[in-house]
Amino acid sequence: MGTPTFMMFDAAPEACAPYSHAVEIDGWLWITGQMPNYADDHARPLPEGIEAQTRNVMDNLKIVLGELGIGLGNVVQTRAFLTEFKRDYETFNGVYESYFEPGKLPARTCIGVTALALDALVEVDFVARRP
Repeated sequence: MGTPTFMMFDAAPEACAPYSHAVEIDGWLWITGQMPNYADDHARPLPEGIEAQTRNVMDNLKIVLGELGIGLGNVVQTRAFLTEFKRDYETFNGVYESYFEPGKLPARTCIGVTALALDALVEVDFVARRP
């Protein structure tokens, strides 16, 4: 097994805790869960509602993937965390699914949690593989 490479990207949202945006070992990439904050303005309030927050989360993940030189087609597994699972699950799924090519959805776990950083409604992380 190779040596891990720990990466932070200026284009991605500012870290709200001690973590790397991504860690790579042997072409495998673990991409830290992204929050629905704005990459270009960390102080800007989070958007209202699960739909807008999910879009921000997925867009933030796309920024990290882009910095890594890969895309959503390289994502093999995701984990999603929702603070209002029953209320938001269906809406979250609709937005989430729209980001992936039909029939090419990563494996996924979706978990209801009591709270997230920044009082967010949603957080998503990725595992990806370089071609």
